[in-house]
Amino acid sequence: MKNDQGFGTRCIHAGEGHNPFGAHATPIYQTSTFVFENAEQAASTFSGGPGYRYIRSPPNTPTHAALVEKICSLEGGDAGLAFSSGMAAETTLALSLLKAGDHLLSGDVIYGGTYGLFSFLLTRLGIEVSFVDTTDPRKVRAGLRENTRLVFLESPANPTMAICDIGRISELSHEAGAVAVVDNTFATPYFQRPLQLGADAVVESCTKYIGGHGDLLGGVAVASKELIKSMKRPALLTGGTMGTHEAWLCLRGLKTLHLRMARHAQNAMQLAQFLESHSQVERVNYPGLASHAQHGLAKRQMSGFGGMLSFELKGGLEAGRRLMNGLKLCSLAVSLGSVDTLIEHPASMTHAVVPREMRERLGISDGLVRVSVGIEDGVDIVADLEQGLD
Repeated sequence: MKNDQGFGTRCIHAGEGHNPFGAHATPIYQTSTFVFENAEQAASTFSGGPGYRYIRSPPNTPTHAALVEKICSLEGGDAGLAFSSGMAAETTLALSLLKAGDHLLSGDVIYGGTYGLFSFLLTRLGIEVSFVDTTDPRKVRAGLRENTRLVFLESPANPTMAICDIGRISELSHEAGAVAVVDNTFATPYFQRPLQLGADAVVESCTKYIGGHGDLLGGVAVASKELIKSMKRPALLTGGTMGTHEAWLCLRGLKTLHLRMARHAQNAMQLAQFLESHSQVERVNYPGLASHAQHGLAKRQMSGFGGMLSFELKGGLEAGRRLMNGLKLCSLAVSLGSVDTLIEHPASMTHAVVPREMRERLGISDGLVRVSVGIEDGVDIVADLEQGLD
């Protein structure tokens, strides 16, 4: 598949067509192992040669291979791996790059599960971890150490929608001899391509927009062939392999990614503008609004602003509970990126693992509400929030 073809064309065709018997859709290769023609072929495959050997061993199955080829085309990377979750992708990447005595520098506004991985699990392995405000490259520079080997960013960040200068921070990381990694889950490759901005690796939770329908769990990592090669053995040993059916669902979901993301963003902007004008809303966090602190940066490094937003209610926690309990169309649920609108309370749900004093310092207050805006008719989403606020 030519990478100079349009994004939508690559969503549909990249990775497809290498199927026996002329199958139009990539089959689900529902097998745990593969049969070899002879002992020589088996030895060649197990020594790193081409071919499939076992579902846990990359390239896993032809279904996985098709997914990886498609997502690499969309992200603009040379190689990739598919995982059982976004957390499995992050864990494998960290274990492939870091050892005891190394330092990881992370953004301070990140997904709660990522914060738990870094602050609890990696520190137990003797890895030094620190968190900084990555919206300010000067603070990133100040946070780098001689032993920094990995700089981790989320942009837009979960749940405050803070934006990082991916290009500048990647430069600073490289000057320090570190690898720059970006969680691109919120933006997806449709709106942002971190590898083209200078990052070394991208991770995404396929559970969100890549799958797009709230019915799978998965993750991917995309990077250079050399970096992905270093991840293959940790991926094999930790066993976080994506299921074959999930890989097939991701393939199917990606075929409409460009259509869904355009509608998600259109509806999110409509909802953000409504909320910004509402008397009970203190502030709205959406990169597409001129009031967003990094709106100019978002316009430079993103082609659109995505379907995620958060907002602060004037009534705090109780107002948030009344709102979420009064909604009829929107579902009260964690996760994001589904075709339907999901709403949640970060402080008591997705980011409850983050210490309260840290949450408050980062703007994740008890009154903050996060919305994953779906692809329903935008007027109906606004109407539901309006009646809930009223």
